[in-house]
Amino acid sequence: MSIATWEFESPPLHHLESPFCESIAEIAQLVEHNLAKVGVAGPSPVFRSFFLFLGKHPTQEMNLYLRYFDRETLVSSVDEAIDFLRSIEEISMNPVLEADVRDYVASDVYYPKRYKIRPRVYFIIIKTEAATMLDFKEKRALRSRDNASKEHAVSPALMKLTEEREGWYEGTINFKRVSMVPGTGKFQYRDTKFVARVKANSGIECYNRIVDHLRDRVDERSQFPSAKGKNFRFRFLGLCK
Repeated sequence: MSIATWEFESPPLHHLESPFCESIAEIAQLVEHNLAKVGVAGPSPVFRSFFLFLGKHPTQEMNLYLRYFDRETLVSSVDEAIDFLRSIEEISMNPVLEADVRDYVASDVYYPKRYKIRPRVYFIIIKTEAATMLDFKEKRALRSRDNASKEHAVSPALMKLTEEREGWYEGTINFKRVSMVPGTGKFQYRDTKFVARVKANSGIECYNRIVDHLRDRVDERSQFPSAKGKNFRFRFLGLCK
């Protein structure tokens, strides 16, 4: 298969951070652009779903989800949250950090909050209505009856993605590429834009061919977006000759 490609890699971002936490704008910016090195708790499908909590009524009872690398818990009180954080030696809980956590939990702010332990290492606290860890990860607490009734509907974007039309396509994909930091021997995610023109029968086949092409050429820990999301775009160029 012949394939023409263009690739762009963004430089690291520089932004101000408070001693223990970042604003939600900085969190969103970091997720979209320059992620933590491999092994550091980074973005996940669970994390990306929490902005749906905006607009919850301040008096509504919330549980707390906490995560540090692969250690996580779902608790019902701030005291349990503090105990969990104290059990992790690397976090080094102190009165200032404890007071900040308690203030956040007591506030009517429902954004996720991330606390910096050291450069590119964080733990996160999220307010949630989920009663169990399973509910939380499956986002059951986020689904309304209206949303459930729409789950079986096929969106116009998905119909366009699967529409069969043989010819040349140009696909653009933004993915998280793992690359080595020069002179350190360490690795980090870098926001990378990749453009290719391929022969395909549909938008989804264009996506699959581009991802297969990249998987053979980048670190296996690199992360590729869903074809249905905003990080993949395609356009039909014309029929094959």
